[in-house]
Amino acid sequence: MLLEQTLDKLNAMKLFALAKSLQDRLERQDHQSLSKADFVGLLVDDEWLHRENRKLTGRLRVAKFKDKAASIEDLNYKTARGLRKDQLLELAQNRWITAHQAVLITGPSGSGKSFVGQALGQHACRSGFSVQYLRLPALLNHFVQARADGTYDRLLKRLAKIAVLIVDDFGLASLSDREKQDLLEAIEERYGSGSIVVTAQLPVSDWHEYLGGGRVADAILDRLVHGSHRIELRSEESMRKEYPALNHDGQSVE
Repeated sequence: MLLEQTLDKLNAMKLFALAKSLQDRLERQDHQSLSKADFVGLLVDDEWLHRENRKLTGRLRVAKFKDKAASIEDLNYKTARGLRKDQLLELAQNRWITAHQAVLITGPSGSGKSFVGQALGQHACRSGFSVQYLRLPALLNHFVQARADGTYDRLLKRLAKIAVLIVDDFGLASLSDREKQDLLEAIEERYGSGSIVVTAQLPVSDWHEYLGGGRVADAILDRLVHGSHRIELRSEESMRKEYPALNHDGQSVE
């Protein structure tokens, strides 16, 4: 009777994992010899793991990765495309995130830039960091909508709170002066307080020209390139052809 009351109280306090763990572990024969301290420790571990998994699920939902299967563990280093395992293992330590640095991933279409960027994002999520994945056109569209409904400043503040912002498909289409300014505002708001991953077909040396030169281009590149980590991929043959399993729902690894 006391157990039923305890379970009811745990569920009332929304300690559902702890309640289930208590009921399950009391029935296990291999737990009968455990000390009280060890038994309580296992219960706490179960509740803690349940909460951590819920937080991770929430972070992944907010991140909105295009390729949900992307992970550092699944990166392919066999193809000669310039992907260095030592560099990715160093990035997996997350020091670039705590230092609020950028990772710039460049390479031709089909070289796996987006997959690598999202793999870093997935790892960041699993490590407890908030992440947001956006293609550059989608990011710029958010600014258009925010300007229309008067939430521009709110959008900037929301972006500033994200630990890792992934901007995919940088440099695919020309930008208007307004779009360049919006991009600068997004980067400036996060500068020194958040990290960014940028993927682009254009080499970094061409970014200044792509951004039209001038002070806005200087300001964007100063904040992106200074102290950044570079991953420069090459591809003699598209990774899509070599690894068709990466094409989820018809989407490429780019």
